Amino acid sequence: MILEGGSAIVTGGAGGFGEETVRRLIEAGMKVVIADLAVERGKALAEDLGDAAVFVETDVTDEESVGDAVAAATAMGPLRVAVIVHGGSAARARVVDRDGRTYGLARFRKTIDVFLSGTFNVLSQAAAAMVKNEPLESGQRGVVITTASIAGFEGAPGQTDYSAAKGGVIAMNLTAARDLAPVGVRVMSIAPGTFFTPAYGIEESEAQAKFGPGVPNPKRMGRAAEYASLALQIAENDYLNGEVIRIDGAQRFNVR
Repeated sequence: MILEGGSAIVTGGAGGFGEETVRRLIEAGMKVVIADLAVERGKALAEDLGDAAVFVETDVTDEESVGDAVAAATAMGPLRVAVIVHGGSAARARVVDRDGRTYGLARFRKTIDVFLSGTFNVLSQAAAAMVKNEPLESGQRGVVITTASIAGFEGAPGQTDYSAAKGGVIAMNLTAARDLAPVGVRVMSIAPGTFFTPAYGIEESEAQAKFGPGVPNPKRMGRAAEYASLALQIAENDYLNGEVIRIDGAQRFNVR
């Protein structure tokens, strides 16, 4: 798909995977909406990138908020790419701990709302805008790239809510691709393994020493630039559709 001259939206675009993806899409000739709740970081990034980017404060769980971000993108050019890579907090607790306590239904629902319902919200509204595009010579109108996780396949203890949400993203992928096939919109998903981002709250060297040895090859945590490189390849390659791509160095979470 030809990216140059089109617009994109990246949820979670103010940092980590999102920031690297924003930069790659701009290098490919796109105008990009940085959709995030991190106002200070988002505005600073948009200012750094100049006319090629705009920041829109966006809550992925709110229809009107996502609609505003999509509208901002279409005002910059035909919306060709949406990358859904926003983060959020998850419970990190077992269903029932050793003292017999659960982490509660409300926390479970919140994780599902952010990671699964929020993903669908952005996917559906971005696709609705893409349908209005004139098709390219290839017949394509756009592509939506969601972000799953290897935890959606085999989660570690304490990840029930996160695994359920990301498993839902994985399950939704092929059906959404089939739904949107007649209108020339592709749907793909990336399932990262253990990647370093500022969300760890520690220095990269410390994180690499702790988590890197658990990755078979390369024996290190993934880098945000590697996610962004894959996202760009998916956007450009029309024959990638309806698939979930693991990017994890052959890592599988082991249960201890």
